Amino acid sequence: MRIRATVAAASGALALSALAVPVAQADEVPSREGRSGVAPLDAGSGDTTITKVVVDGDNKVSVSTSGLKTIKISVTAKDNSGIAGANAFTLSGPDYGFYMSGKPTCTKVSSTTSTCTASVKVDPKVDYLSNANAGTWYVDAWIDAKDGDFVWEEKAGSFKFQRASKLTVNASPEPVKKGKTITVTGNLTRANWETLKYGGYSAQSVKLQFKKKGTSTYKTVKTVKSGSGKSAGVLKTTVKASVDGTYRYSFAGTSTASAVSSSGDAIDVK
Repeated sequence: MRIRATVAAASGALALSALAVPVAQADEVPSREGRSGVAPLDAGSGDTTITKVVVDGDNKVSVSTSGLKTIKISVTAKDNSGIAGANAFTLSGPDYGFYMSGKPTCTKVSSTTSTCTASVKVDPKVDYLSNANAGTWYVDAWIDAKDGDFVWEEKAGSFKFQRASKLTVNASPEPVKKGKTITVTGNLTRANWETLKYGGYSAQSVKLQFKKKGTSTYKTVKTVKSGSGKSAGVLKTTVKASVDGTYRYSFAGTSTASAVSSSGDAIDVK
């Protein structure tokens, strides 16, 4: 089942679930036969350890306003007897954000080490994400070893759950005489998960970059602030024409919005 974030916040319950979690899967949350109740946070038995957690390859997840997003979680663990398996991973974040993965698949790396992977699916159109859900999220993981040892670690890893960003550029006039002024405009926007539209991202530092014709590397020319108010996200600056090349804008991102670079706009200098 899915729960609207507004309803969940009012009741103090968890707000999000990307999956309709069956009872059997819910039973996999930290408890084991032969052990009394739920294990305390960061508990374990024996020498089982979690050595690495990676989410979506680079620990950054960018979610737009539409389309299904699959997030891959990889947890590497070791024990002197080898790894037997793992419970469903849970992901939690700001504003009651919560997702639970399916049953992880563990792949042997060595006699002592395995990497266990699972995924969750995020759909902004049906998951009722709030913009406040963006920020730092954490992965909780339970790993079992072949000799009965185990480890349960809350916040075993972290990642950025970000609103997707878009960036445009336009350099004009084209062509332009050498030494004349080029005006470079653009627009920085980010996903609004509540309206399911993109809106201007105000007061952000964005780099104007230039790549000389015949080369492959962009170099930063200057840093521009995106507009606010009615001009939210608008970018505008001027430079002097010197040689043929391509301009683009590049945004480094924030904790809640993804990094993005625009496509390039070529200028022909006469």
